[in-house]
Amino acid sequence: MKKRSLSFYLLAAFFGLFVLFLYGPMITIFILSLQGPDGTLTFPVRSFGFYWLGQVFQEQRVGNFVEPFKRSLVLGGLVTALVASMAISAAMAFRQRFRGATILFYLSIASLIVPSILVSLGLGVMFQVMEWPTRWYSSGLGAHLTWTLPIAFLIMLGIFNRFNPSYEEAARDLGASDAKTFLEIVLPLIAPSLIGVSLLTFTLSYDEFTRTSLVSGQYNTLPLEIFGMTTNVTSPALYALGTLTTLFSFSLIIVAYVLYRRLSKQRLSE
Repeated sequence: MKKRSLSFYLLAAFFGLFVLFLYGPMITIFILSLQGPDGTLTFPVRSFGFYWLGQVFQEQRVGNFVEPFKRSLVLGGLVTALVASMAISAAMAFRQRFRGATILFYLSIASLIVPSILVSLGLGVMFQVMEWPTRWYSSGLGAHLTWTLPIAFLIMLGIFNRFNPSYEEAARDLGASDAKTFLEIVLPLIAPSLIGVSLLTFTLSYDEFTRTSLVSGQYNTLPLEIFGMTTNVTSPALYALGTLTTLFSFSLIIVAYVLYRRLSKQRLSE
């Protein structure tokens, strides 16, 4: 058996510290959420139990978890549907060279380098000038699109750059229309990648705080509600919410992975 060098153990220790730093806060929140009714916000843990996980769905003394979660879920779904359709359309358009494509490309991704709080402030001012009320499903939706759409667009560009156009050419030679070629050839081939882009888009929208902070209107999304409750909630219910949302996020990843594997196997079998 080959003897491992000192550098190997140093790299392994460094990687272990990296993983601990990455997941340490999450593990801390998870442990503090599993307490009994006498639980507190800090260590040591007095008793273990699932009491506070159930309290998340109850009415809180200050604020509420359930309604903001529903808003974030609906908003994330809207953003995902819009971004997926627009990113595919834009990426397919950029497969062909046209005048002004370079300028349009940089304009499309320029919002990524603008500070998030300025985007939120500018959107809020624009709605005020237009005398439109700010709502989480209107101005909040626009704020999320300025963040998620450029990222999805860049990813879809990379996907289509690796796409073999001969499949489309063969379909058209057999008499298929552009719509049929897209639905029966292009879309099934990019479906696994599209699932990944959709999952990333939903996650970015679901967790977004800064861009929504000034344009959410009267009702908060979940990140805004959590931030507002950090100075008021004095029970582990806030930690329990973090545990449940983390489990929810991991569940989405597992579902997306299963769909990706099935679609990939189906594509290979064809």
